[in-house]
Amino acid sequence: MTSLRPSDLAREHGLSAQAVRNYERDGFLPPAGRTDSGYRLYTEVHAAALRAFLALVPAYGHAAAGRVMRALHGGALDDALPLIDRGHSGLLRDRETLEAVRDALGRLTAERARQTEPTEAMGPGPGTAGATGPGRAGTTGARGPGPGPTEPSGATGAGSHRAWTVGELARHLDVTPATLRKWEEAGVLAPARDPATGYRVFRADDVRDAELAHLLRRGGHPLDHIAAVVRRIRTAGGADALAASLGDWQRRLTARGVAMLHAATHVSRYLTLLDLPTRPSTVSAPSSADPQHA
Repeated sequence: MTSLRPSDLAREHGLSAQAVRNYERDGFLPPAGRTDSGYRLYTEVHAAALRAFLALVPAYGHAAAGRVMRALHGGALDDALPLIDRGHSGLLRDRETLEAVRDALGRLTAERARQTEPTEAMGPGPGTAGATGPGRAGTTGARGPGPGPTEPSGATGAGSHRAWTVGELARHLDVTPATLRKWEEAGVLAPARDPATGYRVFRADDVRDAELAHLLRRGGHPLDHIAAVVRRIRTAGGADALAASLGDWQRRLTARGVAMLHAATHVSRYLTLLDLPTRPSTVSAPSSADPQHA
């Protein structure tokens, strides 16, 4: 087998020879052989190990990649595979969260449009200017009072600067205060507390989060998904900012999925060199119809 120096392995990846030695020290590469004078000697097995480790990093992260390689070098394939499985599970959860965010933003946009339709429909028309004149005294009343604590538009329109009590917000959403407290426990809501009374106070962002949670609950989303969506919105700085970032979020998930496929090919090649199983067994369970088991 061809002997390789640390610089030979490093050159392929644009690394320093010291980085290769560090990877060996940390267990990401198997131990190197030594010359009579004490210099390291690597082989194609070490080169394959380095390719596998460097491919695992963008797919699963540096720490997980290191744990996978150390498990493989210890002959513990069944310890390495769950680490890879967890990475795939995490990516799937991220994809589900992205879909939940898209659904939430779609519902929120539709809800906003629905709320603004009555106002737009009552644009300038005959007699509008005389709404308070004789014979039109009831016109203003027909539209109801302006935005207030018990109306959906109170969360985003005029007056959204005011703090809402848990009872006001519960009436606004037509849920119970206990439901809001459950959402708070799940991390969906994070209201402040009135320093004088200790009661919960919900400000504009809290009301937005509660309205979004209400929409998603009606859509059948579990609370843990909703909490993840709300965290994304808070981090992005609002629903509009989050909507603008969805494309970039999708591209990152796609890149990670492709990185996992790339890593799988290198890990599979490395397992072959280590003489560890790389293919599923083709031996099937005996059939009851098999003559030998009749």
